Amino acid sequence: MENFNTKDIVKKYGFKFTKSLGQNFLVDESIVKDIVEGAEIGPEDFVIEIGPGVGTLTRELLKKAGRVCSIELDSELIPILKEELRDFDNLELINEDALKVDYRELIGEEKNVKLVANLPYYLTTPIIVKLLTEDYSFKSLTIMIQKEVAERINAAPGGKDYGSLSLLVQYYCNTKIVRKVTPECFIPQPKVDSMVISLEKLPSPRVNVKDKKLLFEIIRDSFNMRRKTLSNAVKNSKLSKENLMKAFEMAGINPQRRGETLSIEEFAELSDKIKELQ
Repeated sequence: MENFNTKDIVKKYGFKFTKSLGQNFLVDESIVKDIVEGAEIGPEDFVIEIGPGVGTLTRELLKKAGRVCSIELDSELIPILKEELRDFDNLELINEDALKVDYRELIGEEKNVKLVANLPYYLTTPIIVKLLTEDYSFKSLTIMIQKEVAERINAAPGGKDYGSLSLLVQYYCNTKIVRKVTPECFIPQPKVDSMVISLEKLPSPRVNVKDKKLLFEIIRDSFNMRRKTLSNAVKNSKLSKENLMKAFEMAGINPQRRGETLSIEEFAELSDKIKELQ
């Protein structure tokens, strides 16, 4: 099998990068190996890969996984992938927008589903939100994303990076930073550092709440105006001021605190007490 090198393949096919698609292809093989190891891919796994590019990561996934389904939006890359990965019989290629794919249909009866992606930065949050909130049965999501977003996802209460995205991900997953990735590891080079982060899906959400929609409305309100105290930020509770204060008291939470100081468990407690008084 000929040596598989990202730069050589791009040159061989005269591939032109499309800026609007946020295409940055990995050229550092050590990162490819770290992603596959971080995702803990084995022969019993069905891997869904988002954004295979010219197949540098795909090739390593195909060697380890039982089956790989790669979703690529750029139709120019499909023939390149078919040609370069022709020796593998465990690959399925889908030329679609990853935000529009029916993942439930794709997963079918598969039990060991893992998602792996080198995501364009503009797609990071919408993809994470879609995959988590639409409740697909996968075990983990290992992604290469902008460093700042990875730090937000992995943040603990009290820090500047902690926010509604941190809480959304931590409601569904355990998070683990796999490694940092510098711009030199890509072609073309992005202007920012990246990180590989692994999101391991919990068997059930981290907190059990009476009303999930209300929980995330309260979280969103609390971070919309970060400098506001909770008593001023939580507006959509449909409670009188008096009852809202009562809910804070029942939950054992000081209404003068700010949203970024609350853990997911405290938000859940507050949400349930507000629900009780509605």
